[in-house]
Amino acid sequence: MKLYKIFVLLMIGLSITACSDLIEEPVGVLSPEGVFNTTDDIQTAVNGAYTPAINEEIWGRKLSIALMLRSDMVNLQSSQTRRVEMDQHTITGDNEMVYDPWDRIYSGIAAANTAIYAGEFVDVDETEKNPVIAQAYFIRAFYYFHLVRLFGDVPYIGEVVTIDNLEAIKTISSTPEAEVYEKIISDLKYAETWLPNSAPSGLPSKAAAKSYLALVHLTMAGTNGTANFQKAYDYAKEVIDNKGTYGLGLDDNFQDLFNAEKVDGLMGPIFVLDYNGVEADDNAYDQIAPMTGVRGDQSDYSDDSDDGDGGWSVAVPTLAVYNSFDEGDYRTRVSFQTVASIKDSIVDYTNFTYSGHEHAGNQPYIAKYTRFPGEYARGAKRATSHNYSMMRYAEVLLIAAEAGVEIGAGDALSLLNQVRARARKGGDSTDGGYASETIPASTIPADLTTITVEDVLEERRIELAFECKRWYDIKRRQLGDVVFSASGYEGEKPDWNSAVDYDTPIPQDEILANPNITN
Repeated sequence: MKLYKIFVLLMIGLSITACSDLIEEPVGVLSPEGVFNTTDDIQTAVNGAYTPAINEEIWGRKLSIALMLRSDMVNLQSSQTRRVEMDQHTITGDNEMVYDPWDRIYSGIAAANTAIYAGEFVDVDETEKNPVIAQAYFIRAFYYFHLVRLFGDVPYIGEVVTIDNLEAIKTISSTPEAEVYEKIISDLKYAETWLPNSAPSGLPSKAAAKSYLALVHLTMAGTNGTANFQKAYDYAKEVIDNKGTYGLGLDDNFQDLFNAEKVDGLMGPIFVLDYNGVEADDNAYDQIAPMTGVRGDQSDYSDDSDDGDGGWSVAVPTLAVYNSFDEGDYRTRVSFQTVASIKDSIVDYTNFTYSGHEHAGNQPYIAKYTRFPGEYARGAKRATSHNYSMMRYAEVLLIAAEAGVEIGAGDALSLLNQVRARARKGGDSTDGGYASETIPASTIPADLTTITVEDVLEERRIELAFECKRWYDIKRRQLGDVVFSASGYEGEKPDWNSAVDYDTPIPQDEILANPNITN
C-alpha cells in the first residue's frame, strides 16, 4: 500500500482490532478535531499505534520469522519462495515478507503521529497528558528503529496527513539513515522525560526509553564510534544503577521468561508485545509457535483429537547451532526442544522425521515459544498468551558490557558475568511436554576471567537466542562474510553479498508509485 494512502486511511478513522491485553476493541486513529477532549481519548489513539506491532505481518509472524531466517541461527525447512529469499539473502522488493511489514509499520507510525497531534487539542496540564503522549513518541521510535535497521534510508513522516501536506507526502524522498536516527533519539528522549518509572505489561516505561536509547547508540556505533559507545554505556548503566527504582532484575529461572503464565510477574521484561490468547480480526495474533514447532508433535492438545498442536517445521536451527551451545548450560534446555511425541511414540530429535512429513528434520527445534504458550485460541498454538520481550534486563547488562569493552570500562566483565550467573541457577523446566523436572544449580557456564567484544556477542547469541536479535547484531557488526561462510553454523550462503545484503530492498510498489524513494 502506498505510504500516503496508509496515512490518509488512518486519519479518516480506520478501525483496527487487536489481540493485545491493552485493549479489547481499539480504535486505530480518529480525526483529532472535536474528538480528542481528554487524556483517555489520547490513550485510545495510542493504543491504536501499538496494534500493528502485534499483527501477523510484524511480530505475529512475518517480520519475526524473517529476522530469524536472515540470521545464522535458524534454517528454513520449507520451500516457499518468500522464505527462501530471506534464508538465502536473495530478497526482492516483491516479497510479502518485505512489503507487508513495511505497510503495517507505517500504519503504526501514522497512528502514533495522530496521537501526538491529538495532544494539542486536549486542554489539560502537561503533567497529565504528556506521559500519555510519550507512549506515542516511544512507539514511533520503536517502529522507525526497525525500519532504519532493515532498510537504511527510509521516508520519515513525523506529522499527520492534511490537505496542506498530502501532495508533499505523495512525493516524499527517503531520509538519510543518520537523520532517521537523530529523530529516533529525539522521540526516545521525550519518552524518557515523561514516561513513568514502571508501567503495566505492554506499555513502555522510563526504563524502556533509556534501554532503547542505549541500544540505538550501540547500533549507531557499529564497528567504531567511541562517542556512541559511551552513550550506550551511560544509558544502560542508568537503568542498571536504578534497577530498584524501575523494579528490574534478573529472574532466577530463565525458563519463566518464556512461560506465558508467569512472565507478567517477572522483573526481567522491560518492554513486551503482549498477546492475550485471542484470535483477533485481521490476523492480529501470533503464529511463531507453529512456525518453529516440531511437525506432528502431540505434546499438547487443544481438543480431543489425536493430532495435538504440533508445529509446521518451518524455521528450525541446524544441528551445528545446537552443538554450539554447552549441554550443561540451562539456557540450552530452555532454548531447544529435543524430545517429542509423534504418532503416539516418544522420540528424541534424531527421529523427528517419524512424522513422515517432508519438512520435518532430525535436529533440535526452538522451544522458547512452544513450551508454555498459556491459553491459545487456535490449533497449533496460534493466538497465544505470550509476552514477547522486545527488551529485557539481561540485554541491558550485555549492552553495557559490550559498550564498556569498547570504552575500557572496568565493570564490563562483571556485567556480563551477571548474566552467566543467572544461567547457573537452573530451575523447573520440561522438554517438549515431557521429562518435567527441576534442573539443579550447576557450575556451567563459568564466569569469564577476561572479556572481549567477541565474548559479549557470543553471550548475546546464547542468552537472546531465537529472540530475533541476532540478524541486527550481524548487521551492526558487519559479521556476514564470516557467519555466512563455509565455517558458519548453516554452512556457506553462496548468494550472500555484503555490498548489498545488509539492507532490505524497499518494496517495489512503493518505488513505482514514488520514484523519489530509492534503494
